[in-house]
Amino acid sequence: MGRHWAGVVLLALHCGVAALLPLCSAAPPSVGGDVSALLAFKRAVIDDPHSALADWTDADADGNACDWRGVICSSPQGPVVSLRLSNASLKGFIAPELGQLTFLQELYLDHNLLFGTIPKQLGSLSNLRVLDLGANRLAGPIPPELSGLSSVTVINLHSNGLTGNIPPELGKLQNLVELRLDRNRLKGSIPGSNATGFSPMADTGSTAHAGLCPSPRLNVGDFSYNFLAGKIPPCLKYLPRPSFQGNCFQDEYSILQRAHQICTSASAAGHLKGFKRAPSDHKHDGVQQPTWLLVLEIATGVLLLVFVITGAITASRSCKLKPSIRISSWNRSKSWSDEITVLIDSDMLKSLPKLSRQELEVACEDFSNIIGSTPETVVYKGTMKDGPEVSVISLCAFEGHWTSQHELFYQNKVIDLARLNHENTAKFLGYCRESDPFSRMLVFEYASNGTLYEHLHYGEAAQFSWFRRMKIAIGIAQGLRYLHTELQPPFAISDLNSNSVYVTEDFTPKLVDFECWKMLFSRHEKSLGHFNNKASFRGRDSSEDKHADVQGNTFAFGVILLEIISGRLPYCKDKGYLVDWAIKYLQQPEEIGKLVDPELSNVRTEDLAVICSVVSRCIDPDPSKRPSMQIIAGALETGIDLSAAGILKESSLAWAELALSL
Repeated sequence: MGRHWAGVVLLALHCGVAALLPLCSAAPPSVGGDVSALLAFKRAVIDDPHSALADWTDADADGNACDWRGVICSSPQGPVVSLRLSNASLKGFIAPELGQLTFLQELYLDHNLLFGTIPKQLGSLSNLRVLDLGANRLAGPIPPELSGLSSVTVINLHSNGLTGNIPPELGKLQNLVELRLDRNRLKGSIPGSNATGFSPMADTGSTAHAGLCPSPRLNVGDFSYNFLAGKIPPCLKYLPRPSFQGNCFQDEYSILQRAHQICTSASAAGHLKGFKRAPSDHKHDGVQQPTWLLVLEIATGVLLLVFVITGAITASRSCKLKPSIRISSWNRSKSWSDEITVLIDSDMLKSLPKLSRQELEVACEDFSNIIGSTPETVVYKGTMKDGPEVSVISLCAFEGHWTSQHELFYQNKVIDLARLNHENTAKFLGYCRESDPFSRMLVFEYASNGTLYEHLHYGEAAQFSWFRRMKIAIGIAQGLRYLHTELQPPFAISDLNSNSVYVTEDFTPKLVDFECWKMLFSRHEKSLGHFNNKASFRGRDSSEDKHADVQGNTFAFGVILLEIISGRLPYCKDKGYLVDWAIKYLQQPEEIGKLVDPELSNVRTEDLAVICSVVSRCIDPDPSKRPSMQIIAGALETGIDLSAAGILKESSLAWAELALSL
């Protein structure tokens, strides 16, 4: 008997060990891969005001991320299973690399300022149980690839700007318990099925996935405040009726639907106004009102009419006394519509081209074509209906945070930008100013060849020839001369650097002022020694105002010229400030050749001498000693010969470039 039990025990131990062998022999999870994916997410965040990602450092790339804020691992050295960064005010994109977190079970990125589209790569997270991206600024369609989230129980995408139809593939999510798609701009019908009598407790063995109806566990579904139309699928009518309100449904089950005019108008996608009663509410229309209530209503109406007439007379007198600008006091408890009482040269604003959000949305492919961003703006590329390509700058502003002072700044800036008209400044094409949804945008012509920064620091130096660099340098100088001396009052670029110089196909520079919105949204003064990720130069010039002025632009132009000839960044951690490095060569004329990018060929020594002379004067520590752009542009125009004869004399290759640019 003892041997029998010993044999049983040995057999059990053998089976247990055999069962554990696959786990023990399996390769450990790719912790390094998790770290790389998380660092990619950090790089996609352009603003982290609360330093939520401050401890996410490259130094840990060979270790693990389990000690980072918001990161939870299965064990101290195990894979990442949860990422919790709710309410962190993060502004930026969702990196597709998050789809590489193979063991991730929870992803909480709700209540941030994330924009762009939802990466389809998230659909590969087969272990994910909770996906919460609610209350952000996400746009574009819901990726059908999310149907790959085979373990997910909660999907929360509410309060974004998502467009397009609800993917019927979501019906494949057999474990889905909660689906929140409310407060977006989704259209079309809710994908259901012909089944009736469906309930969340029903046990269905069907493998067909004709929409959401086959989801056997769906207990919570919110589709409210979109632009969904048609009829509510019968199989989803077990959900509360408010789950469908604020749409364009046309059946008796729906309540508080949008007005018919909004649902059918061409601008339906951009409006969130007005509701109509459901058909079931009309049965009360014939109930007779009491006499006393009728009298009270009449009296109230008369009193209201008196107030309206009095207010109109008062407003008329006020306008006659002071027709320019009036700003009300600001109370945070008021709604945006109550705050804005700015009256600004309305005739001048009305004379400018105004574009609707809907036509810009169509031009920019549902605002999915993002080509750039700052903490204050998102820049989209679009193609207008009549043909031209445009850059659309959308301010990152919430309606609840928009005050009358913000509105005054925005309208003044629109008027200021509209007066620019020069070959070397971006052409202003119009603006968009709407309340539902809240939108403040500006539209410019699109420069298709990227920024000067990209050509200098990401392109091949050999292809960005000396001739092209000189052409751009002179073009920038001519644009600044126009802004500083030919406009009254003068116009200064808020943060002039190589990122604010766009280039056309023939390498004509276009000056833009995207950074002017910093002063609108900044909550505190940053240190003048601070350098942002676009290599601002302001830290070298402590005498300049934070938001730059004409003299600050002159200093900035000197830094850009140094970038153009050297190919170096204005500042980097390893090499320090470009101006500090260059100053020792600028002070010794025989050494200026060391400033030139060694990969450049056909460098004209006469041009280099002119450039270095101009740079030395532009970066003078005393702003009062810096020459005007009238003098600087003249020195470059007379000192650098871009004529056909001059170019042919130096290089046949440069002559070919000149011929192509004509």
